[in-house]
Amino acid sequence: MHKPIGTLLLLWPTMWALLTAADGHPAPYLVFAFTLGTLLMRSAGCAINDWADRDIDLHVERTRERPLTSGLIRPWEAVAVFVTLSLLAGLLILPMNALVWKLAFVAVFLAASYPFTKRFFALPQAYLGIAFGFGIPMAYAAVQESLPLSAWLMLAANISWALAYDTEYAMVDREDDLKLGIRTAAITFGRQDVAAVMACYAITLGLLAAVGVVEQFRSWYWLGIAIAVVIALYHYALIRDRSREGCFRAFNHNNWFGAAIFAGVAAEFWLP
Repeated sequence: MHKPIGTLLLLWPTMWALLTAADGHPAPYLVFAFTLGTLLMRSAGCAINDWADRDIDLHVERTRERPLTSGLIRPWEAVAVFVTLSLLAGLLILPMNALVWKLAFVAVFLAASYPFTKRFFALPQAYLGIAFGFGIPMAYAAVQESLPLSAWLMLAANISWALAYDTEYAMVDREDDLKLGIRTAAITFGRQDVAAVMACYAITLGLLAAVGVVEQFRSWYWLGIAIAVVIALYHYALIRDRSREGCFRAFNHNNWFGAAIFAGVAAEFWLP
């Protein structure tokens, strides 16, 4: 909780979907369950990621002091944390329908398997986008018991957005990852990394615009899109020289990109 950016990057898309699926008025329990569930599953994901990367993190400047890598806790404890938090998150969906339960099993699989994609997949950030965005179909399922076109468009937008922000994150560790043979989008894109990040932002915004068309949103949503465009351009200014500090600032600033879209969705339903 002392570094909430990961949770927020999961929470914003989930809230986009929950508000849209419920026409701006989701049941209070759903808001509670998806908010707490996001925190629990993000925390579970951190635990299993640190367990999977425990031998790699030791050689990366930014991660060598993590509790598991530095020896403060043992590997079995990290696995126990993952299992415990996943079970607690599961309790939150007990009152929900069968489709939510089916999707929940997929979500746990995605969270547990993502850390290993860095060993063989050239764009593990795309897989992360599916894992980070799985609250979207779950939210639609909880409200509508179906997965309409908007749910898939939002999920696709989230995959593209994750490619953008997690490539910025990977640019921070590129030198260490090259030495260790880890695969990341920053390495795959090479010298085209900045252009690729901006292309991913453009695709994200295009897909979110398609959601607006499908849902027949009016001016407030499009204002949120416009603010997100400005934020994406600001990120270009931060990452264009590829400095570690700038790339890390851009990654963290994606909270405001997600918040801008959320504000646009909320205003559609809550303001005249």
